Amino acid sequence: MNVIIKTCLCIFSFSIVNAQTIYKEYPSEKLGETRQVKIQLPRNYEENTDKSYPLFLVLDGDYLFEAVAGNVDYYSYWEDIPEAIVVGVNQVNTRDQDNYYSEQNSLPIETGADFFEFLTMELLSNLEQEYRLSKFKVAVGHGESSNFINYFLLKPKPIFQAYINISPFLAPDMLTYIPERLGQFEKKIFYYVASSDNDLKPVMDDVSALNTAIIDLNNEKLLYQMDTFQGTTHYTTPAHALPTALESIFFAFQPISKQEYQDQILALETSPVDYLKEKYDIIESLFGLEKKILINDFKAIAAAIEKKKEFDYFEALGKLARQEYSETLLGNYYLARYYEESGQSKKAMRTYQSAYMLEEIGGYTKDDMFERADQIKRDFGY
Repeated sequence: MNVIIKTCLCIFSFSIVNAQTIYKEYPSEKLGETRQVKIQLPRNYEENTDKSYPLFLVLDGDYLFEAVAGNVDYYSYWEDIPEAIVVGVNQVNTRDQDNYYSEQNSLPIETGADFFEFLTMELLSNLEQEYRLSKFKVAVGHGESSNFINYFLLKPKPIFQAYINISPFLAPDMLTYIPERLGQFEKKIFYYVASSDNDLKPVMDDVSALNTAIIDLNNEKLLYQMDTFQGTTHYTTPAHALPTALESIFFAFQPISKQEYQDQILALETSPVDYLKEKYDIIESLFGLEKKILINDFKAIAAAIEKKKEFDYFEALGKLARQEYSETLLGNYYLARYYEESGQSKKAMRTYQSAYMLEEIGGYTKDDMFERADQIKRDFGY
């Protein structure tokens, strides 16, 4: 446990030093008061003026914001998730009023309805105007606020595409509403639930009943994961759940892993280059982000081509690399490998030699290119 706590503290300290956090008070006509909000902007937000970012809206922001912001900053630093804007709404003195719902239908009423309208009609509207938000938005809640984020899910056109529910206290009818709604989606929806074997009994009962209902759904658009952590409490579960939730939601965004390479890429009977293109098309369609293909992902595809000796695919890989990294020798290297393996030795030699005009990248060097060109010259007597 001490290791976990120290790790979290390191992550949070890392975030505070390197990411920009803003503290604001938003006046609300709906609430008749101002509400304190914390906003973490990504690194270099001011410099990247053409870039838009996913949004994380965190309820219970008085204690949950830092946990979410630290994890988002850490994972995005390693490019496992996109950089994102994290917004936490403080509820330390208003939690009961904000989460208030009807005993008749479990939906927000009175102060709960006012809080819902503040979030949708005032806060989110202002955030859209003030910051460069992409279309992908994530709602995060814990306990009673986990129940509350599901009210967004019930709207005909939900604002959020992903929901992180940690140890949820669900209103009674939500056990019916949530599975019904999740079964209706015609676009991708991410739904994550976490609790523990040491959680509060009402939470464990709700999560068990909810999971039973959701796993029976037959909806290919639903991307669902439920975790039960061992030994954590209601209040420590968020520290365990958040990293897992981020990895679950943004699995398609992550670089090609060893497991993906072994289980999927090496098993392909079709073009691995098409697989790479489709991976990044999915990132754009799911998250609304144009992500440049990572050098390591190029290298993973190249390694698969070498291992399976399907050298013809080097031609398409080289052309793609030229598009993505036109100033570097990456594309020339793969094209030269194609020419070399297809018997076009003189063309391969000249393509290797052309590296002197281009930049080195990803461990591919000019010296290596020249050595390969010289080897061809020696072998064929050019």
